[in-house]
Amino acid sequence: MDFYKFLEKIITCDNIPQKFEMFNDLMQNFDKFDFKSNKKPKNFEKPSYASFCKIVPPAKVPRRRGFETNEKKAVLLHAIVHIEYSAIDLALDACYRFRNLPKEYYLDWLEVAQDEIRHFNLINSLLQKTGYKYGDFEVHNSLFEASKKTQDLLSRMAIIPRWYEANGLDANEKIINKLKKSKDPFAIEVIKALNIILQEEIPHVKKGDKWFKWECERKNLEPIETYFQIVDNFFKDWKKKDINVNARLKAGFSCNELKILSKKELQC
Repeated sequence: MDFYKFLEKIITCDNIPQKFEMFNDLMQNFDKFDFKSNKKPKNFEKPSYASFCKIVPPAKVPRRRGFETNEKKAVLLHAIVHIEYSAIDLALDACYRFRNLPKEYYLDWLEVAQDEIRHFNLINSLLQKTGYKYGDFEVHNSLFEASKKTQDLLSRMAIIPRWYEANGLDANEKIINKLKKSKDPFAIEVIKALNIILQEEIPHVKKGDKWFKWECERKNLEPIETYFQIVDNFFKDWKKKDINVNARLKAGFSCNELKILSKKELQC
C-alpha cells in the first residue's frame, strides 16, 4: 500500500464517516507502510469541508456572543467543531506533505489526527444537542490557507502547531472561564469537553515543538530566533495577550519565548 496515496484519499474525502473509517484502516496497517517516496505531494486547492460548509472571510463568520439560546450555543460549538475538523486534515497533511522523515514523525502526527477525530466527535455530539449540525453556519478557511503557505517542514511546525494550535491553548482557557459564569447546565457539559481538549492539545503543540527544534538542529538554526523570524514574516504587526503560560510551558515554549510573545515580564 502507498502510504501517501492513502493519506491523499483521506484528506480529500468529504464524507465524514467514510473519512474516519479510512483513517482507522490506515492506523491498523501503519507498520506495513514504507515512508520513502520520490513523488511530489499535491497542492490541494480547496479544503475537504468546502462541499458542506459555506466559506466566508473571517470577519463574516457568525460572532460568538452569549450562551442563552440554542442558536448562540450552536454558533460557539460550530466554531470549535470546525477547528477540530480542520485540525484533522492539518495533521494528516503534515504526514502527506513531508516525506522520507523518521517513522516517529508520522506516528506522532497520526496520533494527533486520531485525537482530533475524537475531539471532533465530542464537540459534534454537543452541537447536535442544540438542534444544529456541522455546516449550518458559515466558516473561514484561515487554517487551510496557512497550510498552503507553509510548504516546508520548518515553517509548517512553526506556524500550525507552535502558533495556531498554541493560540488554541489560550483561547480554550478563555472560553472555559466565560462559560463558568453561565448557570445553564449545558455549559457544564461544554466545559468538561473543553477541559479534555485543552489537556490533550498540549502534547499536540509539544510534538510541533519537537519537530520544529529537530528541523532547526538539522539545519543548524537557533530555534527562538528562527521561530520569530518565521512569525514576523507570516504575520504583520502581530500581538499576543492573555497567554496560557502554564500550558505553553508544558508544550515546550521557553520562558524567554513567552516574554517576547506577551511583551511582559513573566514569572515562569
